Amino acid sequence: MPKSKARKKAVYTPPQRSQQVKVSPRWLAPTMVIAWIIGILWIAVYYVAPSTPFIGELQNWNLLIGFVFIIFGVVLSTRWR
Repeated sequence: MPKSKARKKAVYTPPQRSQQVKVSPRWLAPTMVIAWIIGILWIAVYYVAPSTPFIGELQNWNLLIGFVFIIFGVVLSTRWR
């Protein structure tokens, strides 16, 4: 007589997830957008008016400062729910 093909082990049931929906803090989205805008404006001002008093002294460091703001905005966007 052939053996039964019925399962002998219990079926896996994953643990229940909490029903609480994760919500971003209220400051996250505005901070993220402001960081992007500051970064883009910083780089744009450096290219349009490189001889401005504070910006002219930093020379190519202005690109780093602008990109740091942009990357900071991107990092914040990974935390947004």
